[in-house]
Amino acid sequence: MLRIHFTGVDLARVRMAGRPDALWETILSFHRLRDRRDARLFGEWRTETRSRLNSETRLLGALIPSRGYFPDFLTPVEGQYGWDVGLDALRGIRADRLRRELTLVGGGAGAPLPQRLREFADGGTQQLPRLLGELRGYHRAAVEPYWTHIQAQIEAERAARGRALLDGGADELLASLPPMLRWRAPVLECDYPVDRDVRLRGRGLLLQPSFFCRRTAVTLHDPELPPVLVYPAAAELASAPTGADVVGRPAGLDDRRVRTLGKLVGHTRSVVLRAIGDGATTSELARRAGVSLASASQHACVMREAGLVTTLRRGNAVLHTVTPLGAALLKGGAVAS
Repeated sequence: MLRIHFTGVDLARVRMAGRPDALWETILSFHRLRDRRDARLFGEWRTETRSRLNSETRLLGALIPSRGYFPDFLTPVEGQYGWDVGLDALRGIRADRLRRELTLVGGGAGAPLPQRLREFADGGTQQLPRLLGELRGYHRAAVEPYWTHIQAQIEAERAARGRALLDGGADELLASLPPMLRWRAPVLECDYPVDRDVRLRGRGLLLQPSFFCRRTAVTLHDPELPPVLVYPAAAELASAPTGADVVGRPAGLDDRRVRTLGKLVGHTRSVVLRAIGDGATTSELARRAGVSLASASQHACVMREAGLVTTLRRGNAVLHTVTPLGAALLKGGAVAS
């Protein structure tokens, strides 16, 4: 059990990450690649990723065990500002921190390091270019082709949590998180593989939803690092990832989806898509677009099938958000990366 202890100041400083964190998604996807569970969600992704993976990953395999601790330095807080910013922070890691965290991967002080980790530790920061190279190669194969889909899932999650925050403040936001996270003020309890207490001490908490995080939340081991809780995006978002090619058209955009996209040509659905804005329930969508509730629901369903809208159930209502593909259609441009 993980228990995160809040003060009043901490509640005022709870915040949602502004985007998916590419380093967290990359590291957590490495767990999913070796995990045989969730075949419906990740089975095709695993097959596609392995077929593209032609770079070395042995060092990553040593640094990221199938379960248990992996080094905090792999997911620097700067990663929330983008992939390149995160890699720059990782490149600047200090040698003493590198060795200390590698020791934890190996089982703690006094325990012999596995050979591959020992070689990495002996090389110190001079080994970082090798690590960065493996991370880049793996990210290109496993995460980058699916980034548009990941963004859509996290944007929908952010919209749902933002609604909770507006409706009832930080209390409502924390209470609205997925079921493995339980808000019992002033403590947020999380299912966790070890028993641990984290005291925020006025620093607040960054909530980082993740597509590749599953079943349990993850936090940093070092209590002195800025507090972050990476948690699985809501279960209703669990749709299998779809790739995107370099020009922005979704890979695997088959004839069925092309036909569905064709149905969207027309004034009414353009109005409905624009009416979703930063997120809308079906009743809000009907009111904004000036259509009936049944019509709004039907339009949202077609757009969801076309990959233009993501829908998340929240209580008795559903919340629709525009995907990057939908936003690109509205702007008449390519999907943003």
